[in-house]
Amino acid sequence: MALTTRLEFRQSQALVMTPQLMQAIKLLQLSNMDLAAYVEEELEKNPLLERAADDETPVADPSALAGAEGDQAGPAGPEGEGPGEWMGDNLETSRDALEGQLGTRLDNVFPEDGDQANASARGDDAAAAYSEWASVGTGGRDDGEYNLEAFVSAERTLPEYLAEQLALAEPDPVRRIIGQHLIDLVDEAGYLTGDLPSVAEKLGAPEAEVESVLSVLQTFDPAGVCARNLTECLAIQLKDRDRYDPAMQALLGRLDLLAKRDLATLRKLCGVNDEDLVDMIAEVKRLNPKPGLAFGSATVQAIVPDVYVRQASDGSFAVELNSDTLPRVLLNQSYHARVSKTTATPADKSYLAEQLQSATWLIRALDQRARTILKVATEIVKQQDGFFVHGVQHLRPLNLKTVADAISMHESTVSRVTANKYMATSRGIFELKYFFTSAIASSDGGEAHSAEAVRNRIKLMIEAESADNVLSDDTIVDKLREAGIDIARRTVAKYREGMRIASSVQRRRDKQSMSSSR
Repeated sequence: MALTTRLEFRQSQALVMTPQLMQAIKLLQLSNMDLAAYVEEELEKNPLLERAADDETPVADPSALAGAEGDQAGPAGPEGEGPGEWMGDNLETSRDALEGQLGTRLDNVFPEDGDQANASARGDDAAAAYSEWASVGTGGRDDGEYNLEAFVSAERTLPEYLAEQLALAEPDPVRRIIGQHLIDLVDEAGYLTGDLPSVAEKLGAPEAEVESVLSVLQTFDPAGVCARNLTECLAIQLKDRDRYDPAMQALLGRLDLLAKRDLATLRKLCGVNDEDLVDMIAEVKRLNPKPGLAFGSATVQAIVPDVYVRQASDGSFAVELNSDTLPRVLLNQSYHARVSKTTATPADKSYLAEQLQSATWLIRALDQRARTILKVATEIVKQQDGFFVHGVQHLRPLNLKTVADAISMHESTVSRVTANKYMATSRGIFELKYFFTSAIASSDGGEAHSAEAVRNRIKLMIEAESADNVLSDDTIVDKLREAGIDIARRTVAKYREGMRIASSVQRRRDKQSMSSSR
């Protein structure tokens, strides 16, 4: 068959991912913090976009912050004082202290421009000294502006804290280099991650010297830092408290038995009675297994809900969006009309049209995102109304398809909406994905049970057990089946381990040890 070229017309339907559609999908799955950052970036790039007047998002411009009213103008002073009064009192106190050091009054020696050179040229040493002090106090600036950021203390990290102690403890520069290298190998929990032979080989130092420097580092604050394992970390802290006796040494040597609650074997190894063993275990529990976490920890960001659910007087539930998490941007029509009259080149006109289209689509995408979140959240509340009335035990099995079919959307859209979104209810703040749980069949052929509700029921059963009647996994299965829940033993074990609940043997030992200590 001969190959020929020909021209054909063909008509077909296809889904095309336009840039606008891709932007809408991207915005839909962003959290409120990521969305705020994205909108802020668009505000910087697009001159036709502006922030709405009622938007309370902090403005990056310092001049705008200076004009704000109330507590937005600056940090509040003690006992409700205004920021200006509070800073003025502190400056007066510092000024009095400086006058005492210089032995002169500073009433009329403030240079107009804060320039130390001009003050020295006038022969006023006191003014020059004060100008130098003031420039340091205001962040190193000599333009007379008051910089509050200069008074914000930087967070001290664990390596920096250890390096400060090393500089005082080791005058020998060689040992200080070894110590600094060991400090660099300390992880955020405070443990030494490297081994001493490799450190000695890398630095060309005797291993005994490295061991000696490490012993010095292990005396630093916080107690237990620079340990190579958990046993050594706890031993260092006990030595610091003068509680590291032979019995405690034997206890730390068999932490595996302590984890298993094998108290009989531990009592024999330590050579103590039951009362002393309980006191020793209590002493170990008061120690810090990760002493380094007190330094350089990341700031915990509070969860801001995207949706509020409130119960009305008639028993129904009202769902509303959190307006504080919705970026409010506007299209500056007047600016666009003014600029479009002055554009002459085709490149300028193309740029202006592109920015207008981008701003329009962003506003539409933000509005569509808010509507979609509200629609999905309303359907979730409708499906899980038993949870909001009676609690987690009445949580129903729910999947994405059920919600998607109810609101005539695709499952992928519902999945994007529920990602990184939170709902504030009278029972707490929950991620939207929390309400989607798998189904566990009923033993009597009735309605299926939610996996989360079954998990909560298992937790309540274990919390209510006594020391004489610890429930095994098989017993829990039998009780659940009596309640109409058809569940396997391995599923109960998986749920129990997921909630970090020990086995029945371990729980029995714990309860017995607690009862004996009483």
